[in-house]
Amino acid sequence: MNKHEIVAFISILVLLVGVIFINANNVGNKTDSPDSPPTKDVDNNKSDTDNSNTIIWGVDSASYTDESLYQCVVEHFGQPEIWGRYLGDIEGVSAGLDTEEVSYLQENDIRILVIYNHFSDATGYDHGVEEAKQAISFAEDLDIPEGVAIFGDIEPDYPVDSAFIQGWYDTLNDSKYEPALYGVFNEDSPLIEAYNATNQDTQQNILTWTAYPQEETTTKENAPTYHPQGPSESLLYGWQYAIDAKQCNIDTNLFSDDILDYVW
Repeated sequence: MNKHEIVAFISILVLLVGVIFINANNVGNKTDSPDSPPTKDVDNNKSDTDNSNTIIWGVDSASYTDESLYQCVVEHFGQPEIWGRYLGDIEGVSAGLDTEEVSYLQENDIRILVIYNHFSDATGYDHGVEEAKQAISFAEDLDIPEGVAIFGDIEPDYPVDSAFIQGWYDTLNDSKYEPALYGVFNEDSPLIEAYNATNQDTQQNILTWTAYPQEETTTKENAPTYHPQGPSESLLYGWQYAIDAKQCNIDTNLFSDDILDYVW
């Protein structure tokens, strides 16, 4: 190697050492700065009310679902994905589900939300157990599968206490079905007071479907933003936002897609 080649080699070597030193120094600075902000982009404009769940539109009705009622709903409101229906007939109040109606709804790609309404007094632990057992019996008669929720219907004018809710919850929770409640869960209602007096397990694991707040009946396309008000600790998956539509004898609802695990 001649003199010029030796000089060139030394120059390249010095340059490489310098680059290595600079990179090592940068790594050290990063390691010594645990409070440095992450490089991951953060959306600081994201609202606390953002919900990643899909919101589903549906209806419920005390009337038997035949071709006429179904076409009325589709024509005037839109195609529902969920339809709330009742277990067992109550003359002058509600028509009960039967196997033909179940088949008709499911053939039209509609999932059934199951409702039980055979009481008007929601007080007493033993009474809650008794009503839950009757609901289970109705569900088994229809071969409703395991894991479907049964919503006990507690209307605003019903007397209600925590003992009834506890009996309802305990009995359904020990069955193949899931315990659930429907009602007006506004902040000062007797129902929310009764719910708040139940044990923590019940509060955190019972499904709720609230009828509060009430707004105007709309089509599927014009449904309001999903903002149900109910027990914050419960599995609050549904909102009946309007009742008694002028056409078709239905109420209109919005649901979190979490409900899909609990409908038929």
